[in-house]
Amino acid sequence: MKRLMLFAVLSAVLVAAGCQDQQTSQKENTNELTEKKTEYQQAAEEETAVEEEPAEVKPDQHQKEANDVIGTIEEPVTVDNPDSIEVVVNKTRQFPDGWAPKDLVEPDVPFYFNEHLEKRKMRKEAAAALEELFAASQKDGMELVAASGYRSESRQKQIYEDNVSAQGQEETDKVSARPGRSEHQSGLAIDLTSAEMALALEETFINTDEGKWLADHAYAYGFIVRYPKGKTDITGYSYEPWHIRYVGKDLAKQIHEEGVTLEEHFQMESDLKS
Repeated sequence: MKRLMLFAVLSAVLVAAGCQDQQTSQKENTNELTEKKTEYQQAAEEETAVEEEPAEVKPDQHQKEANDVIGTIEEPVTVDNPDSIEVVVNKTRQFPDGWAPKDLVEPDVPFYFNEHLEKRKMRKEAAAALEELFAASQKDGMELVAASGYRSESRQKQIYEDNVSAQGQEETDKVSARPGRSEHQSGLAIDLTSAEMALALEETFINTDEGKWLADHAYAYGFIVRYPKGKTDITGYSYEPWHIRYVGKDLAKQIHEEGVTLEEHFQMESDLKS
């Protein structure tokens, strides 16, 4: 009888142990499946994250694309980057209607007039660069004088219409921008002259010490001579050694070393001759 009872107890213990082992095995299998599922989910999430990650965009990529759009003289395109210091405005590319820069200031440089007119102003970054340029030129014994900086769209309209009345549209288009297409409206351009020129804006400025200095050194302060000699078919305007445009030191250095115009640098193939 005792043997039967002992056998029964041992059998019960073995059965219980077997059940526990089976439960443990099932639990381990479940944990293993859960871990594998988690690994698969993590891998899938990482793969999805890689697929959804946006492509790297270089800082100047949008700028270059914005400057690639070209219109015609009669049907110009409206630029979508008017606030950029690298914006290209010419006979086929215009500012949005009524656009004006919001950071205009008066650079501390000598002008040929004393009144606080709008043409004394430039955008803040360009004004600071102009002050550096003047300081350097004065150290070299130059006597540059500022003539005309910012020009509103309405003021450009008045100038253009006056010129057309005086000399006709064909001649005017060689030297004057139509409203909305003037670099002066950008607040990044300025005309410079000297006492030797009797404050005039003429091609002979390049023959003066100031004109030569400007041609050789403007790029070091972020400016380019915007309308170089022999580039009328590209820029659309006659040679203007007095007209400089701020584009930033890096771009100015590239353009100076390449010996090209702003249009050529951005590979804007277009005939802008009037």
